[in-house]
Amino acid sequence: MDKLTILLPAVPLLSAVIIALLAGRQRRRVARVSIGFSSLTLLLAATALALYLHDPQPTQVWLGAKWGSLYLDPLSCIMALAVASISLVVHVYSARYMAEESGYARFYLLLDLMAAAILLMVTAGDLITLLVAWHLIGVLLYFLLGHDTRRAAAQRYAFWTFFTYRLGDLPLILAAVLLARAYGTLSLPLLFERIAAAPGTHTAFGLPLMTTVGLLIALAGFARSAQFPLHTWLPYSMEGPTPVSALMHAGIVNAGGFIMNRFAPVFVHAGDVLHLVFAVGLVTAILGSVLMLTQNDIKKALGYSTMGQMGFMFVECGVGAFSLAIYHLIAHGLFKGTLFLSAGGVIGDARKHDGVPHDDVYTFVVERRPIASRLPWLAAAIITVVVPVTVLGLSHWLVGGNFVGQQGAVILLFFGWVTGAQLLFATYRLRAESPWRTMAMIILSLVVVVAGYTVIAHAFDLFLYPDRTLSEHIFAAAGIPLVTFEILVGILTVAIVAGWLAVYYTNAKGGKEDVRPSALRLAFYSLISREFYVADVYAWLTRTVLGLSQRLNVWSRWV
Repeated sequence: MDKLTILLPAVPLLSAVIIALLAGRQRRRVARVSIGFSSLTLLLAATALALYLHDPQPTQVWLGAKWGSLYLDPLSCIMALAVASISLVVHVYSARYMAEESGYARFYLLLDLMAAAILLMVTAGDLITLLVAWHLIGVLLYFLLGHDTRRAAAQRYAFWTFFTYRLGDLPLILAAVLLARAYGTLSLPLLFERIAAAPGTHTAFGLPLMTTVGLLIALAGFARSAQFPLHTWLPYSMEGPTPVSALMHAGIVNAGGFIMNRFAPVFVHAGDVLHLVFAVGLVTAILGSVLMLTQNDIKKALGYSTMGQMGFMFVECGVGAFSLAIYHLIAHGLFKGTLFLSAGGVIGDARKHDGVPHDDVYTFVVERRPIASRLPWLAAAIITVVVPVTVLGLSHWLVGGNFVGQQGAVILLFFGWVTGAQLLFATYRLRAESPWRTMAMIILSLVVVVAGYTVIAHAFDLFLYPDRTLSEHIFAAAGIPLVTFEILVGILTVAIVAGWLAVYYTNAKGGKEDVRPSALRLAFYSLISREFYVADVYAWLTRTVLGLSQRLNVWSRWV
């Protein structure tokens, strides 16, 4: 098991070395060598997970005297398998996609180094190794995003990403220093044991140490996972090659969820930080989802979609569902990587379609199909409100039992209810030849998806956190006063249901498609189209700082 742990980051590193030696003479064999080593890495990751399931004992391997250790536990096993899987897909896709690009061997060398750095991060067993891998990922991402040196925009946004990542490195470094000085160890397993034994015996900057460290770790995760207002680098990094976008959105940008889970024992004693994480994640999820709808570039729309999904991931951490965040991380990585790699095909299909919606007369006369219809608006509204909450409630009751008493579980069920209802509402808006049959199929699909999701999420929780006491304490730390919680949930529920009923009624009466939009709606759309002016504010700050520096330079000549 020790050798297997070492081989996980070592195999892609060896592949990068071999590619560097082959780059000048055997360019055509570069892709085959890299794909072969990526396949071996995936096999090693799967073997490591299988061995851990057979003998669930964490393993720590020391390569140096004080630092340089690797740690294999449930979190590192599952993350290594996810990283190796996505990396292999990107390697295979790049073989033909990047074939005509200059720097072919350099691209594969950077991909292998990135895979090695990510695997080193997820298996790091001490603070210094974790910090080294965390920093290397940002450096390598800069070179991957700026792979095409002829594109000025690619170089600009690659540096923008690099700068944001460096901002995120500083709080994590400070958190590591505070933890090492307070508890006298760099080893992560030993550090977490000492935190559990004496969580409240140290302070930093006049605050409890766990609160300070938890806040610093959360800030590092915010920068790495594009949380508001540090999100602007993510949608603009689409100037890089598509395989890099797929790898970044499928694995690298998810590092915030990983770092939160790695330091989960810290957040048991930092409940106020979890409330901040929830708030920031909720704002990010809403903004990302809204901004995604106004983009006319498919990759930028996917970028804002990732921003929204990362927001939901931090919402899950904020309510104490740390294991669910990892499940979300992996599921998002798989489907978002697929979407990016399929973006070119979608663009090609769109060019073949006129994009003009067909009305009922065209459908009936030309296409000779029955005219689509909708369910009665009141029946559809009742189904939208009742069905998702029933499906979600029954599935979680069968698995968890007493979920109603956990605030975090109730919040997650609330978001699941909203999502499921939006799915049913979208079905209502689309119209169908047989609306009742379509609605029945959608409900059946919802039952299958929710049941499968609930069972897998519960199994994930048991695997990642076999110590149920730790999991329960995290949920407890994320809680708020019960009266406040019930009032907030009640207000949100009434507001959402009223909004659904109003929209259903409006659509049933013919809608307002022929009415000119109001000035308020146009102003709101303008605000969204300018992305809430966040990028403009950053551009203004940049110009201001550069102007001040120029004045200081002129002034310093006279001193």
